Amino acid sequence: MKAYAKHFDRFEALKNEMEEGRRNGIDYRADRGKTGAIINLYHPKTIDCQVSEIIEETPDAKTFRLSPANGYMPPFLAGQYINVFGEVNGIRTSRPYSISSSPLQRMYYDITVARVADGFFSDYMLNIVKKGDRLQTSGPSGHFYFNPLFHSKHSVFIAGGCGITPFMSMIREICDAGLNRNVTLLYGNRGEKNIIFHDELKELSERNSNINYIPVISDPSGIYSGQCGFIDACCVQKFVPDISECTYYICGPEAMYEYCLPQLESMNLPLRKIRREMFPSARDITKEKGWPAGVTGQEEFSVKVRGVRTITAKSGETLLAALERAGIIIPVNCRCGECSICRVKLISGKVFQPRNVHLRLADARFGYIHSCKCYPLEDIEIML
Repeated sequence: MKAYAKHFDRFEALKNEMEEGRRNGIDYRADRGKTGAIINLYHPKTIDCQVSEIIEETPDAKTFRLSPANGYMPPFLAGQYINVFGEVNGIRTSRPYSISSSPLQRMYYDITVARVADGFFSDYMLNIVKKGDRLQTSGPSGHFYFNPLFHSKHSVFIAGGCGITPFMSMIREICDAGLNRNVTLLYGNRGEKNIIFHDELKELSERNSNINYIPVISDPSGIYSGQCGFIDACCVQKFVPDISECTYYICGPEAMYEYCLPQLESMNLPLRKIRREMFPSARDITKEKGWPAGVTGQEEFSVKVRGVRTITAKSGETLLAALERAGIIIPVNCRCGECSICRVKLISGKVFQPRNVHLRLADARFGYIHSCKCYPLEDIEIML
């Protein structure tokens, strides 16, 4: 041991603990020099998977069961996501999908993909990918999960459409492990046929008294007798009597956030009680608050990538999409402005950055931007 280590606080106590551990526990000296390999077991940059099964969930949604190509899947927390890579029309790109299977199940990850109108990657997954295909993903990431230190025992899950996936993983974990937690799930969909996992959620709710499942249909058929309309403050208060004793989690399409978040805030809930999953950029960024007047989204600007080449980008597409379309690959993970892996340095020019971009103070100070959530408003120069 280095001589200077003796000057550290609790040096002797730590030394005694290590000796005790070697006598009665695991001697980690055998793993000396394997630090990188051990870290990679838990936090791999990429995972090579094979599609072992495809499950039809609804007419527009499928679950893809991804099994490891090397026999090992790293652990994850219920609510986390993986970023799935693929080549679509010659463009190397990716999309993040929440894992919908239980974290207690380690032989595969399930991801559930719903069709997006004029979708690029969802069409690739639903129309092209088949059983037996190989896919590459990132390791599990994200912070949308239950934390017993800070979150209430009673969770209110507010889901819309395919936003059910992180909640499905959480509910499966609670039921599989018999956890002492209560869940009220308010699950909004346009029609009954659009409900993903309906039969399983209904069964889990019937078998577990701590799981309360309420589907909410905005455009019901004539025979539907359940909760109708939208998930507003009245709906929440109807099914959650102890509203101040819960932690609220919301995940769904962009329009759902726009509607439901003000409803929760109208109930005078502290913001720390409301957790929301990040969401990708708006389909039509020109409708985003703060978008400059007079910019149509169709203007083309040059993007000089220092040391690489100059490409063209539209004002209405993200810088990341323009880079991928030009074949310039940069590290990427969440594509929602949260993880900061895709950040680049803005040397000159002006970009639009919508809400919910988690820029660090250092990013703003030194000119870094998240390429997945910024839009060129003039000719720009960046450095990768």
